Amino acid sequence: MYEKIFEKASEGKGLIREEIEKLLSIKDQDSLNLLFETARDLKRKHFGEKVFTYGFVYFSTFCRNNCSFCYYRRDNNIERYRKTIEETVSLSGDLQDSGVNLVDLTMGEDQTMHANDNEKLIEMVEKVNSAVSIPIMLSPGAVPEEAFPMFRKAGAEWFACYQETHNRRLFSEMRLEQDFDHRSNQRSWAKRYGMMAEDGIMVGIGETRSDIADSVIQMGAEGCEQIRTMTFVPQSGTPMSAMRKEKEKELKVMAIMRLAYPDRLIPASLDVEGIEGLIPRIRAGANIVTSIVPPRMHLAGVAQKELDIDSGFRSMEHVANVLEKEGCKIGRNSEYESMLRDIRRRRCVA
Repeated sequence: MYEKIFEKASEGKGLIREEIEKLLSIKDQDSLNLLFETARDLKRKHFGEKVFTYGFVYFSTFCRNNCSFCYYRRDNNIERYRKTIEETVSLSGDLQDSGVNLVDLTMGEDQTMHANDNEKLIEMVEKVNSAVSIPIMLSPGAVPEEAFPMFRKAGAEWFACYQETHNRRLFSEMRLEQDFDHRSNQRSWAKRYGMMAEDGIMVGIGETRSDIADSVIQMGAEGCEQIRTMTFVPQSGTPMSAMRKEKEKELKVMAIMRLAYPDRLIPASLDVEGIEGLIPRIRAGANIVTSIVPPRMHLAGVAQKELDIDSGFRSMEHVANVLEKEGCKIGRNSEYESMLRDIRRRRCVA
């Protein structure tokens, strides 16, 4: 029933909307297995068995937004923290020493960091960039266009800002009082000023198959070098806390994204199911491990603020052990940099 779609994707011809929606309808295990097998084959064709790793520094949990799905929403009465620049530099150095290929500097939309044209945020990026030799991804929320050349000059090579959904109604229900187009522009602005960009969607928020197909197509049209999907995790103190968590959809969408865009970087996040969820995501076509967090440093995750962190299960050492047992090869920094050069070269040619 799905063999022609798998055959077409295996030849690198991508997917059209009808094919994406058809694959989203898969229910039987044999067809799911073929979907994942095709995704793995395409990943191997473009990346071999290499898996690259991203360290995660969630340096501020303060946020001016009131997103209905997020634990760190403005109105949630929780303990928060803001790491100093010195602490963030130290944490980034520790992550580099542990062997990650990139450090992801993430925060809520913290007004202190955004004040005076992002003065403190830019200083933080500059100092982290001076202290580490691996690429920096910046995830500061939605910012004005004029911030991007300053971020790039400071040393940020990547910019991540997830739309979560490309359905405007769903977006307005999730990201309260935020502008869909302003957020959508973040990736194109990042690319305009010489950065690579990541977009992502959340599944399990009431979306339809058509909504997911829209998002997969839109992320491809944006030309983002990295695309992701993550399962919605209900959070206490939020309007969406009573929704149930859907476990199966993320893997299916991840594999479909690999079939649609074989040469894109697709992350497996440790923030949803921790270390237990890593290998199923790798087997669904992911080739990046994100949200690696050093233990006992009082850092939080986003979707799961404590999951597997202080136990050390989200440390680079533990992640590497799990990946090696799966037969994956941990990518070296030189290999990651070489891959990024190839990605930039393809983008320029395109």
